[in-house]
Amino acid sequence: MRLGLAANRLHHSHREAALFRWLRACERGIRELGVDLHAVGRTYDALAGERILFGYEGLQRYPYGRAGGLMKLVAEVVGMGPERTLDGAIYLIDPVDPSSIFPEAVALKRQCVIHGKPFISTVASARDWIEMERVHAGLPPDPGADALHALETQTLALIAHDAMKPQMLAYAAEQFDVLSRFAGRVATGTTGQRLNELAWSRGWPTDREWVQRFQSGPMGGDAQIADLVLEHRCQRAIFFEDPHVPRQHEADIQLLERAVTTVTDEAVCMTTPRVAARWAEAARRRAQE
Repeated sequence: MRLGLAANRLHHSHREAALFRWLRACERGIRELGVDLHAVGRTYDALAGERILFGYEGLQRYPYGRAGGLMKLVAEVVGMGPERTLDGAIYLIDPVDPSSIFPEAVALKRQCVIHGKPFISTVASARDWIEMERVHAGLPPDPGADALHALETQTLALIAHDAMKPQMLAYAAEQFDVLSRFAGRVATGTTGQRLNELAWSRGWPTDREWVQRFQSGPMGGDAQIADLVLEHRCQRAIFFEDPHVPRQHEADIQLLERAVTTVTDEAVCMTTPRVAARWAEAARRRAQE
């Protein structure tokens, strides 16, 4: 398993920065799973300075971002042959760092979404992903990840662009038992209505909404959910994006993504049906342990 790894400067600027918090929590899991981390130059240098993953053969150094390191990760997410193909990317984003909206940064996420690979942009998502893969590998649950899997205390956002709404409905139908464990669910207008209709058809009480509906995306629903994330009232988002169609409310979509990265230790975001399905199966298995 190979992942690209990058972090904006804020996230490796001191010993307690986000990159190091994540790796201290997950270094054992990374070693257990044998994950190869292909780290852009400055991120690699930061790890070497802190001697994290010291001696780990799976840690590889790529050029600095200004020398094309992040661009190389984008190409390898797409695939450059058997020896140069990544299974996803971890990019810990500082939402106010200008480099987070450079073309190569935007392209890294877009190509992960297009190819159905994980794009992991927060500490919570990175910890959650390692635990998900540990569960699938048959390893015992990590008690340090228990809070991430306390779904009964969390609120989940379910968001899908127009072309992805059928996939969201199919996903919710297939994973209804796991999604119903959450303390609450929220969604933007049309998606929320369809999800409620699905839940009622599955026996959910008709006098109760399965999801709380906000405005449609173009009318500000993404911004409303972003506010919940910033107020620590929404801890997980499943966001099925359509990367092929320009959207008039692109700024609102970016607002939600920025909110998630602002509360990096608390918010988990998944952006493809394949990753979301793999997470749901891991959550189901972990609950049975």
